[in-house]
Amino acid sequence: MSENSETLATRPRRLEQIERWDIDTDVAIVGFGGAGACAAIEASDAGAVVCIFESASASGGSTALSSAEIYMGGSGGTRVQNACGYRDTTEAMFDFLMAAQGELADEARIRAYCEGSLGHFDWLVSLGAKYKDSEYRQRAIMATTDDCLLYTGNEKAWPFRELAAPCPRGHNLQVEGDHGGPMLMGVLTANVERRPIRVEYDARALTLIADADGAVHGLVARIDGQERNVRARRGVILCAGGFAMNRAMLATHAPRLLASGNIPIGNPGDTGAGIRMGQGVGAALLHMSEGFITLPFYPPASLTYGIFVNAQAQRFINEDVYHARLAHHALRQLGRAIFLIVSHDDYQRPAFLNAPVAGTGETIEELAAEIGLDPAMLRHTVDYYNAHAARGEDPLFHKSPEWLKPLAPPYAALDCTPGHGALYPYFTLGGLDTLPTGEVLTLDKRPIPGLYAAGRTACGVPRTAAGYASGMSVGDATFFGRVAGRSAARRGRGPG
Repeated sequence: MSENSETLATRPRRLEQIERWDIDTDVAIVGFGGAGACAAIEASDAGAVVCIFESASASGGSTALSSAEIYMGGSGGTRVQNACGYRDTTEAMFDFLMAAQGELADEARIRAYCEGSLGHFDWLVSLGAKYKDSEYRQRAIMATTDDCLLYTGNEKAWPFRELAAPCPRGHNLQVEGDHGGPMLMGVLTANVERRPIRVEYDARALTLIADADGAVHGLVARIDGQERNVRARRGVILCAGGFAMNRAMLATHAPRLLASGNIPIGNPGDTGAGIRMGQGVGAALLHMSEGFITLPFYPPASLTYGIFVNAQAQRFINEDVYHARLAHHALRQLGRAIFLIVSHDDYQRPAFLNAPVAGTGETIEELAAEIGLDPAMLRHTVDYYNAHAARGEDPLFHKSPEWLKPLAPPYAALDCTPGHGALYPYFTLGGLDTLPTGEVLTLDKRPIPGLYAAGRTACGVPRTAAGYASGMSVGDATFFGRVAGRSAARRGRGPG
């Protein structure tokens, strides 16, 4: 929306003001990323006339920028899990996701996701998504080969391994390197194009059209420089992404992300427009302060043998956790100084971290002097850790024995303090409050007739970096995009 426009996202157009409809459809979808594509496919297959409005000149959204890992399992396991020797259960997947999301968990949404996950895998395969029946066994952020299955979260780390049976659920498309996003969006776009779905590119949704009672009847979109009124008989589905690219919204809702993160993850359209459109018709917001933020300290996996310490020269977490959980806790330390201390033999140049070597030393005291930490406290931390690591124990944080061994000189310290060079990429997780059906809710938990949301416009399954796993966002967007598409297509239809 340009600065000169009088049409504001938070100021809906009133139905009685509409003199003509320029576009007429059953379901109007804002955004052609993973959520919007899946919503369109399902709504069309359910018999609805569908039109997608995409502000860019092509499909993709933030899904195309991702590795497109999808978190899937349960119900005995996907074809890939079974081929790799795993029998995943729905309850184990449910228990893990509930524990991972903690006090922010939406039980009904997580239950629906886990129970429908196997079917979602099969649906993606039916559309042409290719998954190789093989496992990537290294500790990594993403598979660098075309192998499919890998652990992408905290499943094997304490305390989660004690709360749910660990199982790998990250499903990577059969493509080498970080190219899954374009491949997945290619598959979804081809399926949209094979259906009678109208797509308007370079079309920016500006605001919703609602009646006096708050029900949504369509939207206003700018196409070819002109505002067009779009009637959506059955519903509008907002799949316009999050607000990682809107500094004003970040400052208002998620100042910690803005202050500590240094690389927003998303596409230029992640400005929160869909969220603001929902607000305009009375939608409630949920967990807007929450976001994914990460400190990608592995690969190489050998850095996991090191220990993270804060400004007090104390450990604060088990280092075998997923990189987002590490960042979540690092940002909550007093003093903000964060160092990764490793033995020389375990140090390799990090692939993504970008953290400078802040100090080295033949002794802990020499290292402490170089990085400005209390030498006696750092000596105590390292001696305590080493004594127990030699026995395969970590009584403080229960790091897995496979990553335990005493630190040996010479030592190096990587400066992971926010603002000192280390990467802290981030994106938002808060959004519109919705039912698992995709229906958008008001502050008093009433569905807004005719309005649905999915993807990062909605507050979905992943709600905190502390329990995030790679694949949760694309999994949530594609799964609940499908659900919203079906829900909108059913609305207003007579019996039979």
